[in-house]
Amino acid sequence: MTKKRGFEIVKKYEGKGINLPVRQTKNAAGYDIESAEDFVVPSIWKFGFFNVLKFILNKGKMDNDKLAEVQKSIKPVLVPTGVKAYMQEDEVLIIASRSSNPLKRGLAIPNGIGVVDADYYNNESNEGELFVQLINFFPVDYKVKKGERLAQGIFINYLTTDGDEGGLKKRNGGFGSSGI
Repeated sequence: MTKKRGFEIVKKYEGKGINLPVRQTKNAAGYDIESAEDFVVPSIWKFGFFNVLKFILNKGKMDNDKLAEVQKSIKPVLVPTGVKAYMQEDEVLIIASRSSNPLKRGLAIPNGIGVVDADYYNNESNEGELFVQLINFFPVDYKVKKGERLAQGIFINYLTTDGDEGGLKKRNGGFGSSGI
């Protein structure tokens, strides 16, 4: 039987108790995606609300070291999942936040959704491991526990325009590499 779509554990996490994503109910669209390890998502306020406020009040004028510190404090983190997804060429896996993340955990996917293309699977850079990109807008760090459900993956078909020949001929890396 030919595989159509699904999840596999990446080699790095084999034998480490990683769960493949599953749907929780019969009519659920999304497959719950878990963290592969304990992980800290730092608060965006960690380096201080006042540093960000000073940056704004100084109209963006700040020495490079302080600017780097401020940018680091509001930069999203990539939480490893230990799984990869395979699918048909005309499909995409959408990584969406769980509805409880903002309300209960202060976590959000900063770009709204994650888009995982079919050719991300088994790429040379990271074997196609899925990561959940998160930002924490609560005032304290959030400690993710291994196995905690952080996102949901939804497989969908997509359409192309007439005459579309595609972009890159071959993916040249892992996370965030299709824009190269």
